[in-house]
Amino acid sequence: SGRWARLTASRVALLHCIDPSEAIEVARKNLAEQKKIRFHKGTVDKPGIAQNSQDFGYSLGVLHHVPDTASAIRSCVELLKPGAPLLLYLYYAFDNRPLWFRLIWRISDVVRRLIFRLPARLKNIVTDVIALLIYWPLAKISLVVERMGSDVSSLPLSYYRHHSFYTMRTDARDRFGTPLEQRFTRQQIDEMMQDAGLIDIQFSDKAPFWCAVGRRKG
Repeated sequence: SGRWARLTASRVALLHCIDPSEAIEVARKNLAEQKKIRFHKGTVDKPGIAQNSQDFGYSLGVLHHVPDTASAIRSCVELLKPGAPLLLYLYYAFDNRPLWFRLIWRISDVVRRLIFRLPARLKNIVTDVIALLIYWPLAKISLVVERMGSDVSSLPLSYYRHHSFYTMRTDARDRFGTPLEQRFTRQQIDEMMQDAGLIDIQFSDKAPFWCAVGRRKG
C-alpha cells in the first residue's frame, strides 16, 4: 500500500520502492502525488537499482515471506553504500513469549494455511473479517485494560491498541493471506545480519518484534 514510503518520502531527496508483485502498482497509485519516489517492479536480487548506491534501506515485514531470508538480507545490504544503515522488521519466533502464547500462534497458523489458498477476492473478505472480529476487539480490550493501569504487553494483539483499523486490516491480510511465513529468534536475526555484512546491530525491545538496524561495513 505504500504506507511506510509515504512517511519516509518527505524526509529524503529520492526514495526507491521495490516489490516483485502487483502491489507495486497499488503503491504507485496510492502515492501518485509523491514526486520523490521511484517505483521498481523487481526482486531483492534484481531490484533495478545499482549496488553500493543507497544511503539507507528498510524492509519492514517483507523478507520473512521469501524462501531464503538470509540471502535476501545480503542482497539488500549489497545495495547500500559503506556505512549506510538497514532497518529490518522480521516476524519473531515468540522467543520472548510464554508457551500459551506460542500455542495460540500454532492455531492461527493452521487457519492461515487454509486462508491463503482461497481466491483473492474471498481471501480479502475473510482477512477483513478477521481484522474486524479479532484484531479490533482484542486491541480495544487491551486499550481499556491499559487505561485501568495494568500492563498489557503480554495480551495478544495489544500492539494494535493505538493503531487504526486500516493498519489492522492491512496486517491481517499480510499475516493470513501469504503462503509462506517464516519466524526467527533474535539470535537468528542477529546472525543473519552479521553474515550479510552489517555491524553495530541494535534491536528494539518494544513491539512489534523483531525490529533491528545495522550499518554496512565500511
